Amino acid sequence: MKPLKHLIRIPLVFLFTLSAPALFGDQTQAMREALEEIARPLNDETMTELVDGLARARIVLLGEASHGTSEFYTKRAEISKRLIREHGFNFIAVEGDWNAIHRLHLYATGQSNPEGGAREIMRGFDRWPQWMWANEETAALVEWLRAHNADLPPGEQVGIHGMDVYGMEDALRELPRAAAEIDPELGEWIAGRYRCFAPYLGDMGAYARASRAGPLSPCAGEVSAVLNRLQERSDDLKGFEGFHIQQMARVVDHAEKHYRTMGWGGATSWNHRATHFFETVRHLQEFHGEDGKGIAWAHNTHIGDARATDMARTRQHNIGQLAREHWGKDQVAALGFGTHRGTLIAGRQWGGQREIMEKPAGRAGSLEDLMHQVGPGDWVYTLGDAPEILQTPIGHRAAGVIYHPEREHLGNYVTTILPERYDFFLFLEETKALAPVDSE
Repeated sequence: MKPLKHLIRIPLVFLFTLSAPALFGDQTQAMREALEEIARPLNDETMTELVDGLARARIVLLGEASHGTSEFYTKRAEISKRLIREHGFNFIAVEGDWNAIHRLHLYATGQSNPEGGAREIMRGFDRWPQWMWANEETAALVEWLRAHNADLPPGEQVGIHGMDVYGMEDALRELPRAAAEIDPELGEWIAGRYRCFAPYLGDMGAYARASRAGPLSPCAGEVSAVLNRLQERSDDLKGFEGFHIQQMARVVDHAEKHYRTMGWGGATSWNHRATHFFETVRHLQEFHGEDGKGIAWAHNTHIGDARATDMARTRQHNIGQLAREHWGKDQVAALGFGTHRGTLIAGRQWGGQREIMEKPAGRAGSLEDLMHQVGPGDWVYTLGDAPEILQTPIGHRAAGVIYHPEREHLGNYVTTILPERYDFFLFLEETKALAPVDSE
């Protein structure tokens, strides 16, 4: 798929260039003292307490302050393994494409056996930013899942799944073939409905422009018809393969809405994508039954409750908000991440060359700066009984796949009410860039 150079960047850049209010001297001191009061050094004991606290929820949301930082992946993997092994969690959903991550799921559950393992699968990822999931940190987690699942019956195996919409073109190609294996006539009918996308494959920006040009969107009715038809045939779509077929239809449906509304302005396009994140986790949780429990990995901007940020002012929602509204606050646990300085991988434009970039020290008066002042080292914060002063809005750093560190002081800080946005927070003093799995 060609990058949607100017279109697809809109929601990413907008969210990560919000200005944050300045704190007065007395506020800064009071907030730093409040953070010192609830900070606990990260060690084996506090990690166990953190995992046990997260495990009280049905849905655990694990964030990251950038998509290109190694420690965010490795800490989330460590926590996820313990939630699975010690507390019986059933699945991991990540901010990646459904079809691409499904190939990792098949390997993790022993249904495919490529000679090169998870890394060989990752070398086939061809959508930018490939390094976001084709990296050594994720490969190690997938290999652990495969070993964990090896002696378990299929119904007890733990899967890994993508919950994003940007892999739409894979779903358009693969869904008709998968449906045809169950019912050749159904597969042919779906292929016919999806034929309306043919002029836009490789450039969904053209679809967005076509949707703005006329009174009717080229494919809106067709994707809805496919989803409705599959829902009517749900009795024929058994097991996870049936779930996979229906999920590909959901990907196409939400992606069509996301692309169609990109040029409208406002929150609509972002919200269609965020709703798909939530709906994917909800469907996975329901698939695993009444007691199903899941883990979701996504950027802080997705997993931290939008109502505790400037996103509320712009009427944007996210999975953190929608999950709390659906399951209840006591059944959802959100863990935010932050770092003071280090390196990360990002690009300077959509589809651009990846770079290892220096991440500047946290901006003066930001959450990252105050947590750095708490003392050297890494810290765990439990926010349920946080002092009242921490209800003060503060700037909290967010770096996307597009990043310009030299301009960070002008933006990249999302106004945040910390105890309302997250239930727990993990602060890592210094971090390093991801280790990509390259194509050769």
